[in-house]
Amino acid sequence: QVQLVESGGGLVQAGGSLRLSCVVSGSIFSIVAMNWYRQVPGEQRESVASISRWGITNYAHSVKGRFTISRDNAKDTVYLQMNSLQPEDTAVYYCNTINRDWDWGQGTQVTVSS
Repeated sequence: QVQLVESGGGLVQAGGSLRLSCVVSGSIFSIVAMNWYRQVPGEQRESVASISRWGITNYAHSVKGRFTISRDNAKDTVYLQMNSLQPEDTAVYYCNTINRDWDWGQGTQVTVSS
């Protein structure tokens, strides 16, 4: 049974930074590509960033240059460093595989004030 536990969210002013973490337990984390998603109430959950098992990354246009995804396979953890945060980044952030294979975790709330 795979469990996803996201953390690191909070309230930050525009221009600030946060670092999100997602610990993945009970899986073969090191050989799967991972993704960060975010969701605003009433909207679809959208992909923000992905990282392959070899560390190749991809970003949504809206976050490119501001967010950095990384992973530590020894810790079964994927990170999202978020800089230059803007109010439109406010959402609940989740991690999962690129194919959304696992049950969702509780997510972590990010709120950016203007």
